Amino acid sequence: MAQNDWKSRLGVVYSSNPDFSYETDDEREDMATLPPERQNLIISIDRKQRAGKQVTLVKGFQGLDDDLEDLGRILKSKCGVGGSAKEGVIIIQGDFRDRLIQILQNMGYKAKRGN
Repeated sequence: MAQNDWKSRLGVVYSSNPDFSYETDDEREDMATLPPERQNLIISIDRKQRAGKQVTLVKGFQGLDDDLEDLGRILKSKCGVGGSAKEGVIIIQGDFRDRLIQILQNMGYKAKRGN
């Protein structure tokens, strides 16, 4: 199924060479997750393209997608709201900047307010 994922190949120019093999750069999956004390997370708020609703963004996580989802799950449960974690960003519904900074600093992360 991963070979037929056309979305990851948008913008690719194909070769007429029969021996050509398309390769993707999966940098995110190969790197290990940094320990919490070496992570620099930025907590900001976003209202764009969300019908006026506020969401809190946690950016700057460096590591595996599974670890990002685990951290997102912990943050969502501590705030008691929904959200998602994808492409290196954790999205929490609502304005929880101050609470997330406190939670992340208690977990050992370097977290600061972006805006």
